[in-house]
Amino acid sequence: MQAAFVGGEGHIASAFSILDLLWVLYDRVLHFYPNEPTHEDRDRFVLSKGHGSLAIYAILAEKGFFSLAELQTFANYDSRFGGHPDRRKVPGVEASTGSLGHGLPMAVGMALGLRIKKNPRRVFALIGDGECNEGSIWEAAALAAHHKLMNLTCIVDYNHSTDRALFLDDIAAKFAAFQWSIQRINGHDHADIFRALTQTAPGHPTVIVAETIKGYGSKTMVGNPAWHHRSPSTAELEQILQELV
Repeated sequence: MQAAFVGGEGHIASAFSILDLLWVLYDRVLHFYPNEPTHEDRDRFVLSKGHGSLAIYAILAEKGFFSLAELQTFANYDSRFGGHPDRRKVPGVEASTGSLGHGLPMAVGMALGLRIKKNPRRVFALIGDGECNEGSIWEAAALAAHHKLMNLTCIVDYNHSTDRALFLDDIAAKFAAFQWSIQRINGHDHADIFRALTQTAPGHPTVIVAETIKGYGSKTMVGNPAWHHRSPSTAELEQILQELV
C-alpha cells in the first residue's frame, strides 16, 4: 500500500488477492537462494499475472532478495520495480510478465528443461482467472499434459474478476479435461494452501484452483472494481492500513 501510494500507481487489489498464496509458497515450500538467485538448485516461480507485481516484490524483499526500504522507489523512473516484473532488473524474478497468457507457457518450458537436465526441482506458475481467456493457456496445458510434467504446478487465482466479461465456470474441470491433477482450495487459508502446494501426481501436472477475494483484507477494496488499478490518496492509505491490522 505504501509503495503504491509513493509510486502513484499499482494493481493493489490484485496483489492482495495472491498474497497468501505467495507467502506460503515462499515461506514453506519453494527452494531458493536470496544471495544467489540464479542458483541451479532452485525451484522456479513465474508470476504470469504480472500486474500483481507488488505482491511478489513484497515477498522477495521479506525473504532477503533486496531491502524492504527499496520498495519505496516503486514505479519511479529509475526504479527497478515497475508495474510489471522485469527479470533483468529484479533479483528472484524468473520471467518478465505482464502480457497475459505468457507465463504458463514459459513455465512449461522451464519444467521440461529441468526434466531433460534431470534436475529434480519444481516449477510453479500463478495465473489469473481472466488470463484463462487466453488460448495460449490451454495450448500450454495440453503440452504440459502431453509431456507428463509432474514437476509443474499451476496456481489459478480465481477471484472471479472476469465473471462479468466471460464466465469461466468450473476452471478445475477444464484443466481435468486436459489430464491435469486437480486441487481446489481456499486461497487465503494457509493450511489449505500448504497442503495443495506439497502434493504432486505421478505422470500429471498439477493445477491448484484457489478461490480468492480481490482486495482481500480491505473492506474498502473488496467488491469495488475502481481499485483494479489506482493508488490511494493520503486519507485512503490511512483508512486501508487500519483495515489491514
